[in-house]
Amino acid sequence: MADLVQLELRDDHIAIMTLNRPDVANAMSKQLLEEINEALLSIKEHASIFCTIIIGAGEKAFCAGADLKERNGMNDREVIEAVRGIGNTILNIEQMPMPVIAALNGVAFGGGLELALGCDIRIAADHIQLGLTETSLAIIPGAGGTQRLPRLIGIGKAKQLIYTAKRLTASEAKDFGIVEEVVKSSQLLDRAIELAKEISKNGPIALEQAKTAINNGMQVDLLTGIEIEHLSYKQTLHTEDRLEGLQAFKEKRQPIYRGK
Repeated sequence: MADLVQLELRDDHIAIMTLNRPDVANAMSKQLLEEINEALLSIKEHASIFCTIIIGAGEKAFCAGADLKERNGMNDREVIEAVRGIGNTILNIEQMPMPVIAALNGVAFGGGLELALGCDIRIAADHIQLGLTETSLAIIPGAGGTQRLPRLIGIGKAKQLIYTAKRLTASEAKDFGIVEEVVKSSQLLDRAIELAKEISKNGPIALEQAKTAINNGMQVDLLTGIEIEHLSYKQTLHTEDRLEGLQAFKEKRQPIYRGK
């Protein structure tokens, strides 16, 4: 049986994780979630990876959310556990030390969009649709969507989208601030890799600490956030990479960072 998650660890400090259930719109079954978490651990074990891309197989779907066929045979307790499993997996993505890019190659509804919201940056192919559509099924987003979407685009806009279960085009999603870029479908992976390269040329410890400062700082008041930033800045001071950056600037060359 084919792996439900395909993982490519590239020589240019980039990992590409592909959700590989195109026959069911890359829906999140228990097995897919297990393999996503295994892939995340594998990426973290490779110190040479400075940026990760998550994409779906095919052009139909990035991820259509929960595997409703699998869920249909569950009792209430099992459904709650399944939703918590999706939420925990998305939290694991969000807590990856390096930046994570969601390359939205196809539809991202419900848990699929929640997964993308757990990433740092979202790039969408121009043909896709996305949305938190759960209220149309008489439930609510249960894997972080009611928390991450308003933090990203504001409370009013998030309420509008969640209450209406509206399906957005890629262009509309960009206007709302849900995705950062929209590109032609044929250019999606190339653009994601290009962006990952732009990120990965910078100091990996600095990237990790910038992510920590932003993510943690957004949860607190400004003065506490500034203190979090200060603590994160201090983590970059006594590193070989910082000295390499200064030396490279002096020698007018590209720095070679090692994450040390």
